Amino acid sequence: MEDTTIIASPASPFKELSILDKMLTPLVLLSMIIGVIIGEFVPRVREALDTAKFQSVSIPIAIGLIVMMWPILAKVQYEKLPAVFSTSRLWKHIGISIAINWIVGPFLMLGLAWATLPDLPGYRTGVILVGIARCIAMVAIWNDLARGDREYCAILVVINGAMQIVLFAPYSVLFINVIGGGQQKDIHVSYGVVAISVLIYLGIPLAAGVVTRYSIIFLAGRNFYEKKFIPVFSPLALLGLLYTIIVLFAYQGHRIIHNLGPVFRIFVPQILYFIIMWGTTFFLMFYLTRHEMAGKNVYGYEIAAVQAFTAASNNFELAIAVAIAVFGVNSEQALAATIGPLTEVPVLLMLSWVALLFKHKLNWAAQPHREELEEKEFS
Repeated sequence: MEDTTIIASPASPFKELSILDKMLTPLVLLSMIIGVIIGEFVPRVREALDTAKFQSVSIPIAIGLIVMMWPILAKVQYEKLPAVFSTSRLWKHIGISIAINWIVGPFLMLGLAWATLPDLPGYRTGVILVGIARCIAMVAIWNDLARGDREYCAILVVINGAMQIVLFAPYSVLFINVIGGGQQKDIHVSYGVVAISVLIYLGIPLAAGVVTRYSIIFLAGRNFYEKKFIPVFSPLALLGLLYTIIVLFAYQGHRIIHNLGPVFRIFVPQILYFIIMWGTTFFLMFYLTRHEMAGKNVYGYEIAAVQAFTAASNNFELAIAVAIAVFGVNSEQALAATIGPLTEVPVLLMLSWVALLFKHKLNWAAQPHREELEEKEFS
């Protein structure tokens, strides 16, 4: 039978975006410029940001990330999660995500760091720290922009958060001191520091999202919540993202301008990492979608977006906090870790637009298997 699937035009994916979503790219670039200007020309801004901490967690960054994640986690339909957990489909995605995030990702970043920064051990260590810190925050923004599955995203973020508490400390020692070539200073990362980071960056916005969702639905009804409240509340996430970008660039703006050579070299392994992780995962999901049994719906575009952005994103907040705590605020390791989000934000923002384009340009329908064709022929 002739395939009559209509492929959407390249412009069609952006019709589903709000005006604020469409304006996000220039707003992010403007926020970067503002942050660098503040970092370079406002005296003592960095010292002020350094002193505003709780248990090595930056309070200004924490505020931005909590505000950023709160509206997104308020959109998750938590009432669907018990049914989702009862399906074998979920456990397949959890297994894929764990393998990609905790085996493939860290080793890929380790290899890229050594391949591109063999003569810069301090910066290399900071890059490796970013690679072993799996994302529990900004992935929600990218997944939401790409119209991925929110419920699956929330589940994978929580699972990565829990695994981060257990694995980040031993991974730090393994990837930096053992197979990463060793450092003059031993890495000692306590489980408590990691747990506090996960609790603040994930626990607070998750609790706020759950309370917001069910309290407003209880008081005003689901229709009011979805039609009136969410459209007004959602832009807070993007405002939180822009605020966080300004703070990050203000924090390291001066050092970025005065260390352009190493900074541009740090960009290389990180950009390669984000593109390779995202592209490999996204097209793996596309391949599995096309080759699954028709009607199974185990994969699909929404799952591909979740898996790709979860794989490509990193918990830069934790990497920065650990680099500062172990090596010092003025260290090469801290600067390299800080470059992580400065690279991640524009690259993954671009990839969110690419994902929307592929959503419409690629045929996500499962191909009929031979047994399915035979069954139709003899039925």
